[in-house]
Amino acid sequence: MTACVQLHEVAFAYRPDLPVLKGISLAVETGVFLAVIGPNGAGKSTLIRLLAGLLRPQSGTICIEGADIRSYGQRQLATKVALVQQEFIPAFGFSVSETVLMARTPHFSQSGFERQEDRRIVADALAMTDTAAFASRPLADLSGGERQRVFIARALAQDTPILLLDEPTSFLDLKHQVAMYDLLKSVQRERGRTIIAITHDINLAAQYCDQALLLQPCSAAPGTGGTDPSCEPVGQYRTGTTSEVLSREAIENVFGVRVFLTRVGIENVLLPLGKMAKDADRAVSR
Repeated sequence: MTACVQLHEVAFAYRPDLPVLKGISLAVETGVFLAVIGPNGAGKSTLIRLLAGLLRPQSGTICIEGADIRSYGQRQLATKVALVQQEFIPAFGFSVSETVLMARTPHFSQSGFERQEDRRIVADALAMTDTAAFASRPLADLSGGERQRVFIARALAQDTPILLLDEPTSFLDLKHQVAMYDLLKSVQRERGRTIIAITHDINLAAQYCDQALLLQPCSAAPGTGGTDPSCEPVGQYRTGTTSEVLSREAIENVFGVRVFLTRVGIENVLLPLGKMAKDADRAVSR
């Protein structure tokens, strides 16, 4: 397989004295499901926005399907990468179907109007995400979980080889969390899509994703987690298969929380344990 997303020594900072990402090098092969994991402030959303072309790195290079991301125009990049950001309330009164149809804009003919094929793709995306039942309703009238599924439908309708998702299961109940990962996995396997998803659910990532990128805000001392003011933010990270990256030791060091580990099938299941957790000391000692 060839890498469809490549980063080489990528660095980004919102302020000169506060680097968010530093020295990130990564190759994501075509058809891989990659989980991006890390504590708040580690640069996860920044990384996704860089890959979507919404931000530009201060240094380093990002390549999408073998070409520098800076060589793409906005419309051309929209045929390569679809982005689902964290949930937001829309400013205009578009319906669900209108919202999803907007994703087809990069594919419209020169006339600027949708075709029957565009409408078919939209209907398919609505059906896949279980949102067809409220296709005519205003998007602003939906619950947070329903809107999140609509945004996934919009990304699917965009019909790009790469999907970027910032916490795709936020606002979803347990049933729809699992259904969403089932859907994304089927899109990966059946349609050959490359998926890069930020998630705070380590266990769902372990069960569904092939690889993981674990970001750490700085070289914090083991067990401290977060950003230590005395640390130099160096953008440490680990990448590899989920079983390699999502170890008990790595999660405890990066997040600064005790973890109980067990296994389901071939993957680790990690349960965070606070000071007041029931039988926390006995659980960790097993």
